[in-house]
Amino acid sequence: MRLATFILSVVFSVSALALNAGPDGRFPLHPDQTMTPGELCQNGSTKRYPEGIRYCNRDVDRDLKRDLFRRYDVELGYETQAMDRGQFKIDHFIPLCAGGSNGAENLWPQHKSVYEITDPMEPLVCEKMSEGRLKQADAVQLIRKGKLDLSQVPSVMKYLNSL
Repeated sequence: MRLATFILSVVFSVSALALNAGPDGRFPLHPDQTMTPGELCQNGSTKRYPEGIRYCNRDVDRDLKRDLFRRYDVELGYETQAMDRGQFKIDHFIPLCAGGSNGAENLWPQHKSVYEITDPMEPLVCEKMSEGRLKQADAVQLIRKGKLDLSQVPSVMKYLNSL
């Protein structure tokens, strides 16, 4: 009985990783919610948009970037460090333009195949915030929806374009 339970837990763990990983399982398809839950800018001196949200200037230390790749590999079982670094960027889960921070809680190694899908969403979110058509809380929810489930990006884009 214990062996069967163990085998099932391994199967479920591998299946869960497969749903969260790229086609070959070597990179994440979205930020891990325990490691990268998202974080808003707390100390930005500039405020933007009608809502007056804080803005943090882009400032991510090289050592922090390297540590993010290492943590995603060691703690989550990916192989990003063994892959071509040119195929990745360190992504702000909540974009800076939407009030995201430069902290580790808001950063993750994003593969090109992922950012090609999600990147068009970010400027549109921020454009709608700038126009006063979208509040930060709603923008963050939309970003989370698209970045945590790539299949949702088209519906998020359609909604944003309707605002």
